[in-house]
Amino acid sequence: MTCTRGVDKSCRKSLLRTIVDKTPVPNLPYNETQLHGIFKRHDTDHDGRLSRQELSSAFRSLGSIFPGWRAWRALHDADANKDGYVSESEFQQLVNYAVKYS
Repeated sequence: MTCTRGVDKSCRKSLLRTIVDKTPVPNLPYNETQLHGIFKRHDTDHDGRLSRQELSSAFRSLGSIFPGWRAWRALHDADANKDGYVSESEFQQLVNYAVKYS
């Protein structure tokens, strides 16, 4: 489908729907144990906590379309002490977030 600039808004919406419909859907849902393991494997510096970059990588591996945004939201939701990391004690809240929004 080809849309001409300034022609019809429905054309742009149709084009966007076509793009979204062709976006691969991740193989979900994962159970909580699997998600916990996936997040733990993405702790690349082995400090027992996940940074925003590590979260982004984890969500990318889960098939998230916008892994950076999803990581930001997960960090906002799961980081109880607001230190900028999801520590192991906060992993369950992270897993709950992933189950709810993945």
